[in-house]
Order: sequence, then structure tokens, then C-alpha cells
Amino acid sequence: SLLLRFKFLLLLQKPYPPRIAGRRSSTPRKSSTVEGYSRQRASGGTVGEEVGFGAGMEAQATATVKEALAALYHHPDDTIRTAADRWLQKFQHTLDAWQVADSLLHDESSNLETLMFCSQTLRSKVQRDFEELPSEAFRPLQDSLYGLLKKFNKGPPKVRTQICIAIAALAVHVPVEDWGGGGIVNWLGDEMKSQQEFIPSFLELLIILPQETSSYKIAARPERRNQFENDLCSSANVALSLLTACLGFDELKEQVLEGFASWLRFCHGITAATLASHPLVHTALSSLNTDQFLEAAVNVTSELIHFTVSRDSCGITEQFPLIQILIPHVMGLKEQLKDSSKDEEDVKAIARLFADMGDSYVDLIATGSGDAMQIVNALLEVTSHSEFDISSMTFNFWHHLKRNLTGRDSYTSCGSEVPIEAERNRRMQLFRPPFEVLVSLVSSRVEYPEDFHTFSEEDRRDFRYARYAVSDVLLDATDVLGGDSTLKILFMKLIQACGSGAEQNQNWQPLEAALFCIQAIAKSVSIEEKEILPQVMPLLPRFPHQEQLLQTVCSTIGAFSKWIDAAPAELPILPPLVDILNKGMSTSEDTAAAASVAFKYICEDCRGKFSGSLDGLFQIYHVAISGVGGYKVSSEDSLHLVEALSVVITTLPQDHARRALELICMPIINSLQEIIQQGESALQQVPARHLTVHIDRLSTIFSNVKLPEVVAEAVNRYWPTLKIIFDHRAWDTRTMESLCRSCKFAVRTCGRSMGITIGAMLLEIQTLYQQHNQSCFLYLSSEVIKIFGSDPSCASYLTCLIQTLFNHTIQLLRTIQDFTARPDIADDCFLLASRCIRYCPDLFVPTEIFPRLVDCAMAGVTIQHREACKSILCFLSDTFDLAKSPEGEKYRDLINTIVLQRGATLARIMIASLTGALPSGRLEEVCRLVARVLLFIYNPACEL
Repeated sequence: SLLLRFKFLLLLQKPYPPRIAGRRSSTPRKSSTVEGYSRQRASGGTVGEEVGFGAGMEAQATATVKEALAALYHHPDDTIRTAADRWLQKFQHTLDAWQVADSLLHDESSNLETLMFCSQTLRSKVQRDFEELPSEAFRPLQDSLYGLLKKFNKGPPKVRTQICIAIAALAVHVPVEDWGGGGIVNWLGDEMKSQQEFIPSFLELLIILPQETSSYKIAARPERRNQFENDLCSSANVALSLLTACLGFDELKEQVLEGFASWLRFCHGITAATLASHPLVHTALSSLNTDQFLEAAVNVTSELIHFTVSRDSCGITEQFPLIQILIPHVMGLKEQLKDSSKDEEDVKAIARLFADMGDSYVDLIATGSGDAMQIVNALLEVTSHSEFDISSMTFNFWHHLKRNLTGRDSYTSCGSEVPIEAERNRRMQLFRPPFEVLVSLVSSRVEYPEDFHTFSEEDRRDFRYARYAVSDVLLDATDVLGGDSTLKILFMKLIQACGSGAEQNQNWQPLEAALFCIQAIAKSVSIEEKEILPQVMPLLPRFPHQEQLLQTVCSTIGAFSKWIDAAPAELPILPPLVDILNKGMSTSEDTAAAASVAFKYICEDCRGKFSGSLDGLFQIYHVAISGVGGYKVSSEDSLHLVEALSVVITTLPQDHARRALELICMPIINSLQEIIQQGESALQQVPARHLTVHIDRLSTIFSNVKLPEVVAEAVNRYWPTLKIIFDHRAWDTRTMESLCRSCKFAVRTCGRSMGITIGAMLLEIQTLYQQHNQSCFLYLSSEVIKIFGSDPSCASYLTCLIQTLFNHTIQLLRTIQDFTARPDIADDCFLLASRCIRYCPDLFVPTEIFPRLVDCAMAGVTIQHREACKSILCFLSDTFDLAKSPEGEKYRDLINTIVLQRGATLARIMIASLTGALPSGRLEEVCRLVARVLLFIYNPACEL
């Protein structure tokens, strides 16, 4: 045991080396396994003697593989098993794996574990490494695999399947001529006729052939793969004849149907009329009523349905002979959907067949014929199934049907506008009843199960997915029925739930489900709706405060915020709804999250109604921000509350807004000052999160309070606090990004109202950028240039800013390696440069920094980072655009000089970018630059 452990740990450190590495060669090599196999059987010699792989070497490798397999499956030590597994995986990639796998598969003494490993190895070698072999190795390899296929005719089945996959992969690799005149299918047909005792193996190979065409485990070139698919299409008639012949063997019927389903994708040359009378089609359809062959028959029927609507079909009219026999057979399965004695998997198979039929024939169904409505009713039966996995199979059909009914393209055959509108109205009225039933059916799918509290995280995720899927179906229904009509149906569900004891917290699940569906269609309901919502909103405060129900109530309030704002003044619904949100924020983290979002929507849409309720709003805000008082609002969700108050403040008169802004900023500033007052050391060591949580709230305030003068006063008042953080945390990327984002929103909101604060801010960031290289300083500067670039009074300090930032950046970005190491700096630097060209060219283009930045852009334009590359390309494009614009005429000679000096180099860089240096997604931008560069080089006097 110790010796074995030492051996495998040694093997783990020194993997089995490949003897030869390389691509397919026209010169045969002595180490060819299949050549050795052929010679061995011809001469009676050993494989090692024939291929130059000496008997000792072969025996040693074979013995090592056997020992490794024994260790992998049977050794008690995990370390040994892991080492054996890793060695075997590496061995499978060696050239000698061909020889050893082939030898062990032909060895009668090999056990099942050895056979499985070696069959998988040989299969993967043929799929992945066929080009290791010399070109003339095909025939010996074919003979070897053929012998193995017959050897394992009666099993083990898994080994036989691996051999079949290997033969199929071999067929993909080599042209049809290598299999004889008719390709592998004709070759297989000849073998089936001459050696009928091996028909099970031959049949499995016939089934696998079409399946492997889509396998990208086979390392075949695209043109060879496409040719193989064409070869299979040409051989489809032969394949179907072979499958038909195998119908005489009752024990092979299921495999025959499986093979027919696989080959149907390659029957493009066979007409629907021919298939309609084909024995295989008759067998498949008759097998739909048998339990034994149901799944295989469903697969065939599904493929037949897809065949009738495939891209290669000749039009739906030509497919009618086949469609007319498919639909009745499928419809005949309708009663089995309700058969409680039926196996669940069989019911799923039948439901899938109905769903495939609906999806494929949705254009025919949408015409509303009598037969079409029968199919719609059958699909409603599937939707009504108690299992969501089965019910949801029809959801795609309802979506496609909705698109067909509402889309204008579906009615082009009607001609002019009047008949189009008439036909559209006819169909919409015809399909209203089915969609009304659909709404009633799916609304119950979102009920919380009684044992939801025991669900795993994965089960909870699946349940959330199911609810989202139902929401999508309901939205589809509103496009057909209208939002208000759909609301009426769901309101009846709500009333039923209210009468079932839900209000006493005895049966809250149906109540929550109905309310969830109502909020899901909120955007489709008119804000002028006056019948249902005035009844729904007064019910909400009466509902029990069960957690999931309360969460949905809060979401419903937020979803209908626009309707609440438009509600009649005599309907005093807002105060009790705010009380519900207050309760939601103190119940759980989930309800607090829903309540915070709803609160934001309510304040955004009903801001005018809160002007007299500021004290209550500030009380909610302070409790949430402080973290005391029982609220369970997370720091992320608290931003919704900050935004909510910010939009309300915007509606106030300036004097009131100034005081209100101070009230919401002071808790934030006080928290930052508490950290600052602990000393410089504490400020340096505090986690970034403790700072950014407050700074992000300032960002939200500055971006949502749309009162420039009021915000500018606040920024000026709080700048000393922010400057301290700038000075002591400039090394901290996360804090600086948060702080620069806050300043960006302040600049964007305040504009030129910022006064002297903007100068202090710019002096701060240009000093800190030279020390700490934070890219966010560049981004903040680009926002400043956008706002102040055209202001002559700012020219002096903007010129200083531009010179300082670009000089330092050029020192950082000298080579493409520098760009790759600092893509964020490259991105923000050239974004800033583009802004300078657009907003203050006088401060930038005539300076000595401009040509140096062009050189810098040329050095880094081939960076692979998408955003950085696009910023550089945009800067260069803006340079040429400036030269051709009327405003940039005074710079044209300067830009001409700069481009002519660098034009040849720039053109070569651009052409390299077009030919592979950059991904294809950036070709459009590069092409524009190439055209401009070449125009400058060959015709500099011409305007762009």
C-alpha cells in the first residue's frame, strides 16, 4: 500500500508524457495504434512488435493503467484515488492512449471498469485528437472500431454506446468516399443486411449518427461538419428504409422510433405527402396510445410537427397532408391529461406535445377556425394542470398567440386598413373568453405553499421564478383583454379570498396571490380606472400583517402610485397607505425593502400631496437612517427613502426647501463628522463601507433635489467635511469613487451656482490625482468640463486642470502594457479629452499637450478592454470631427500637421486593428478612423 501510494504521488508530480505531439501528417508513424492493430491481426504478432511500441513498454503502460483504475475505484485512501484520477485524465491526452485503450478493449480479461474507461478514452481520442493520426490510419481505425462494435453487440450497453459515438465522430472527420461510394449510411446498410445478428449494435449507430452532427466535442473543421450534414441529408431515404426494415423486430421498436426522431431533422428532401403515408409515421402515431412506447412516439410526433414548420419546408400549404393526420392523433390524447392513474412523466410528455403543437401552429390557430379553438381549449386543459412544470409548458404559446393577435404583420393578407381592423377586432373578440379563462387559471399558481417556510434556497428561487413567469402571462393577457378588464377578473379572486377567512389571518395565501397578480398588471391599468381600484385600496389597511402578505401589499401600493396621485380628492386613501408602508419597514427586511421602494414611488408620483405632511416624512426618514426605532431598512434600501424625500423637497418654495435639505443632510454629515473627530488614525483605518454608506446618501440627495442654488449652498457648507475625507482617504479607491460620484451629481445639479466651491474642488482633485492615480478624479473632471468648459470666467483654472491631469496621465500610459494594467485610467482620460474637444477646444487643442495625447492614444488604441478602447477611438474621431466642423476651422491646419506627421503609423495601427488586433465589435469605429486617416494622408487639402 505504501509503495502504491508513493507510485501514484510520483505520477501526479510527473504526468505521463505524450510521445509525439502535432497535427495530422501525411507520413505514417510507427506508433500508430490502429496500424499496429491491423498488422497484429494479419500476422499474429503483438501490437507492440508491429508499431515500435515494445512489448515491455506496452505491458508497462497497460499495467499502470490497470493499477490506476483499481486505485481509482477501490483504494480506501482519498489521496491515492485523487492522484489516480488526475493521472488517468492526463494519460487520456497522450498519443499512447490510442494503443493502450485499443488493446484493453480487445482484451477478453478486461473488467467493466477498464472497458468503460478505455471506451471513453478511445471515443474522446477520435472526437478530439483524430488529426494526431496519419492520413492512411482511417481504414485500420475503422476496422478496429467495427470489430469492437460487433464484440459489444450484447453489452455492456454503455461501452457499446461509446464505440458508436466514436464511429460517428470518425464519420464526421473523413469524407464520404472513405466509406465507399455511398458513405457511412450505405456502408451500415450493407453490414446490416449481411450480418443480421449484429443489428442491435448497427441500429444504435444509425440512431447516434444524426445526433452527433451537432456535437462540438468533435474537433472537425466547419466546412467538413457542414459537408457531413449534407451527406446525411442525401442518405435520409436509405436511413428511413433501414429503420423501416427494423420494425420487424418487436424488441427494437422503441429504438426504431428514437432513430426516426433523430433522422427527421435531415429529411428535407422528403415531402410531407410521402411522410404522411410512411410506415414509420403510422407506427409512431399508433404508439401514442401505448404506455410502453409513449415517450418515443411523442418525440417522433414532436419532430414531425417541427418538420412541417421548419425553414426548409415548402410552405404550410404543402405540409397539410401531414398536418391533417398529426393534429387528430394529438387531440386524441386530450383525455389522458386528466387521467389521474397516468404516470406523471407520461402526462408531461403529452403536455409537451400539445405545447409543441400550439407553438408551431400558432399562426393557424390565430385565424380562429373551429378546429383552432378546439386546440386552444386543449391547451387550456394543459394550463389547468395542478403541476406547475406541466402547466407552464403552454406559457410560450399564450405569448406567441398574443403577439399574433396584436401584431399588425399578422393581418397583411387582409389588404387595406378597413378589412385589417375588422379582422383584428373579430379575432380579439373571439379569443377574449380563452384569455379570460387563462387569467383565472394562472392566478392561483402564485399562491405560497403551506410549507414554504421549510423550502431550501433553491426551492424559493424556483418559486420566485414561477411567480415571475405568471406575471408575464398576465401581462400578455392584458394586451388582449385590456388592463381594466383583467383587473376585474383578478378583483373577483380577491373578493373570494376575502370571504375565505383571510382577513382573520387564517388563510392568507389566496389573498396574497390575488393581490400579487393585481400589482403585476399595474402598468396596464388606466390611471382613470374608477370602478375596481377605489374598492381595492380601502381594503389594504384591513389585511393582516402577515409577512409575505404585507410585502405584497407594500408592492401594490408602489405599483399603483400614479393612480393614487390621480385618485379623486374625496377619496382619502393616502394617509392609511403611508401607515401600511410604515408598518412594512418595521416588520422584516423583505417587507422593509418593498416598503422603501413603494415609498419612493409614492413620493415621486404624489409629491404634491406631501407638502403638508413633511414632519411625518422626516420622522420616517430619521428613524430609518439612524437605525434605531425598530425599522429594518438596510443601508441600500435607505437610499430609496433618501430619494423619496429629495423629490418632495424639490416641490417646496426655496426657503422651505433650504431648511428641509438641511434636515435630511444633517444626519449624514453628523455621522461623517463623528468618524472624523475620532482622529486621523481612526479615519485612515475605518472600513470604506462606514464612509460610503453616508456619502452615497449625499449623492442621492444632490442628484434628486433639482434646486441648483439650494444644493450649491449645501455643498459649500459641507465642503470642509468632504475635503477632510478627500485628504485622508485619497488612497482608498472605493471611498474616492463614492465621493467623486457625490461631487459629480452636485456639479450636474448646481451648474454655475457652485461659485468658489468648484475651484477648491478642482484644486483638490488635481493635487490628489498626481499622488494617488485614482481614475475617478478624471471622471469628475470630465463632468466639470461639460458644465463649465464654455464659461470664459473659468478658463484659467480649467486650463491648469487640463494640463496637470493630462501631463500626469501621459507619464502613466507610455506602452500598451501600461494601458492594459490601467484600463480605468485610459478610459476616463480619453473621455475627458473628448469632453475638452467638445466643450473647450481653445483650452486644449492649441497646447503642447494635445499632440502628446494623440501619441498616447496611438500607443494604446489596441487595448482589449472594451470601454477604454472605445474612449480612445472616440477621442480620435472627435479630433477629426473638430477639423471638419465650421467651429474648428481655425484648428484645421494644426490638426493636419499633427496627423500628417503620424498618419502612416496611425494608418498601420488601424489596419492592424481591422485584421485581428481588435475584436470585431469595434470594426465600425475603426473603419471610420481609417477613412479619415487615409484621407488626410493622400489628400490633406481636402475637407473631411
